[in-house]
Amino acid sequence: MIKSNRTDNDSAKMATSKGVIQGYTGVAAVDDRHQIIIEAQAHGTGSEQALLMPVVAAATPVCTLDTLITADAGYHSEANLKALAETHRPALIADNQMRQRDERFKDQATHKAQPDPLYDKAHPKKTAGHYRPKDFDYDPQAGTCICPAGKKLYQNGANCHHNGQVGTKFQGALRDCLPCTLREKCLRKPETTKTRQVMFFRGKADKTAVNYSEIMRRAIDSERGRQLYGKRFATVEPVFGNIRHNKGLDRFTLRGQTKVDTQWKLFCLVHNIEKLAHHGYAQ
Repeated sequence: MIKSNRTDNDSAKMATSKGVIQGYTGVAAVDDRHQIIIEAQAHGTGSEQALLMPVVAAATPVCTLDTLITADAGYHSEANLKALAETHRPALIADNQMRQRDERFKDQATHKAQPDPLYDKAHPKKTAGHYRPKDFDYDPQAGTCICPAGKKLYQNGANCHHNGQVGTKFQGALRDCLPCTLREKCLRKPETTKTRQVMFFRGKADKTAVNYSEIMRRAIDSERGRQLYGKRFATVEPVFGNIRHNKGLDRFTLRGQTKVDTQWKLFCLVHNIEKLAHHGYAQ
């Protein structure tokens, strides 16, 4: 069965901090010296992983052999890392466990707001009988997973490695997990964990195959890697902040991928013109 939106077939469902919305993803490649946008694209997809290589390919004419590509964990996948390695493109792509491995963020949990200022500081009691992967309805052919509450989980990794095993990982949506009456039985820490994740293993990973994710982890965890990747936040995030807050593009106002892509490129163009003007090039 193919799902589509009646008024905009090019758009897609996307998981956000406020739940799942129907819309588009705007991506941009920015140079670190002047914060000029060198490539901008808007697509109707909930997976940023599929957008990395098209943007890299489009930005190739303005890159050199030494250009370092950095991207956040949303673009991390074994396929993307393999494609970058095969095309000899230097890159640092974070994975979703990067900060957990970085001792500089070891105390980050203490800065997170508790659900209740008078929350119980005692050690939580151990509970038993939580739902196991066998309690989920997993269809490997269709690539779908249904939780015990009857809700569909989102696939967020088709070739995930864990303890020498390879498998497919799924995660529940906020709109389904937060109000679910089965949270106590599904999550070990329902008071702090927002959504359930489950992984279905297919067997042992091929030890003779190149593990590009492991190579990237070693590179990004090195002292030099952390130094270089640390520049990403100061390079690209202010650009999105300028477009969203100062330019007022907090949502796309058009329908259809062509129109939305044009709107996104126009706002990025305005950002570039402003940058050039402030640097004296427009005089």
